[in-house]
Amino acid sequence: MDEFKKRLIHLVHCKPSWKTIYQLLKDDPTLSSLYSSLNAPSSRFKHEQFLPLLDKIPIDDLIEYYVRNDIHLISVVDEDYPLLLKNIYQAPWLLFAKGDKTLLNQPFPLAVVGSREATAYGKSAIEFLFPDLIKHQAVIISGLARGIDALAHQTSIKLGGRTIGVIAGGFQHIYPKENLGLASQMMAEQLLLSEYPPNTRPEKWHFPLRNRIIGGLAKGTLVIEAKKRSGSFITADFALSEGRDVFAIPGNILNPAYTGTNELIQLGAKLIKEPKDIIEEI
Repeated sequence: MDEFKKRLIHLVHCKPSWKTIYQLLKDDPTLSSLYSSLNAPSSRFKHEQFLPLLDKIPIDDLIEYYVRNDIHLISVVDEDYPLLLKNIYQAPWLLFAKGDKTLLNQPFPLAVVGSREATAYGKSAIEFLFPDLIKHQAVIISGLARGIDALAHQTSIKLGGRTIGVIAGGFQHIYPKENLGLASQMMAEQLLLSEYPPNTRPEKWHFPLRNRIIGGLAKGTLVIEAKKRSGSFITADFALSEGRDVFAIPGNILNPAYTGTNELIQLGAKLIKEPKDIIEEI
């Protein structure tokens, strides 16, 4: 491991904001002065606020732990960092990955998101669409939440497909607990990702940040069910803003569960009636 990557890993464990790391890299692109307090006045304060934390974090022991537990650390400058993700606004500086990291650079990455209160209609839509999507080698990306997310991962696995879960918080604090078994299976056979160290407990603000990774990893985002301004709507809105394809399943105009998907179609998402509507685009 080169010294820059090691310094970046150490810095990420101090949990500064994305913008703080950006500013530090702008001042010192190699982070060569990270452990020194003898910096230019413009950057001294930024460095000094992390020095006490850096001293308390045994980075060599942590890296040894990650190697021992098959946790891959993929920095934004590594060759295997997903190219699609690198091109988004505020791409994660570091990804913690457990499982098959070759899934990160496949030709047909598709994000699938939807309501935590999945309806029978949403479940049926997944059962109808997924066989052909999996047949065409789609890698299903979702957020391991209850409802549509979990169904997307489970259905992909059941059909012999590949799937990536992006979580809020770290590997040691899977949320919700009901998906712990699914998460363990995916860490062993598929892939689980986080931008946070494993001991990080999920906070409310982690979830919208997690959504940018789900949308950023994929060429297109399929929204099965979504209320207006839900997490799924935010993920799709982010994908639209990044110029990615967004697909939406239309729903009953009288049912709030479909307000978001119907509005996304109005905003330019492609209305999906059958699997080929997605396959032809991607």
